[in-house]
Order: sequence, then structure tokens, then C-alpha cells
Amino acid sequence: QVPVVESGGGLVQAGGSLRLSCAAPGRIFSISTVGWYRRAPGKERELVASITRHNDTNYADSVKGRFIISRDNAKTTINLQMNNLKPEDTGVYFCNARPLVEIGGTKTYWGQGTQVTVSS
Repeated sequence: QVPVVESGGGLVQAGGSLRLSCAAPGRIFSISTVGWYRRAPGKERELVASITRHNDTNYADSVKGRFIISRDNAKTTINLQMNNLKPEDTGVYFCNARPLVEIGGTKTYWGQGTQVTVSS
């Protein structure tokens, strides 16, 4: 099991910003599609943003233009910059790594999640 660790959650007012980070040992992210998911209170977990190992990105419609997913240069951390936060962005945010998924890789690694709370 690869330890995937999220950080950066917290409490922020609507309109504010937070930056989440996801770290994993070695260079697992360099061969993975990495996604940020969130589980809002009373709702199913949903994909917020993802980035492939070729740096193709994908965003949920609800966060387009506000959130940016990126890698650091060493490819050991995946960041999610969240701007203009809204109360409906509140939830537990999880990081997920799927090594070599585009060529049939079946492993998937989840972090424990970090809480984001946006007050109105």
C-alpha cells in the first residue's frame, strides 16, 4: 500500500482560497493519474479535478475557472489551488493515485482525506 497523504484543509470564508497538497513517496505520481475527490455532507464522493502523467487536466463543471490542479517540478506532490470558494465546496477532500491506468493499471491508492469548510 502506497501512503498517500493530503494536507492543507481548513476553515475559510466564502470567496477565500485554500491550497491542498497530496504527497506520496518515491515517484509514484510521475506514472499516475492523480485525482482530487470530495465528499460533501450527505452526498456521494465526486471527482473534483484530475491530472494525468502527461499533465492533461480535467475539472468538474462546478469548479471550472476556480480550481487549478498541478504538479510540482519534482513530481512528488499534486496540488489543488482552490479560489473563490463557496459554501457548497465544503467537504472532505481525498487524493487518489492510479498508476499506469491509461494502459490497464488496476491499482488505486487513497489518502485519508482533509476537511475543507467554507463559511457563508
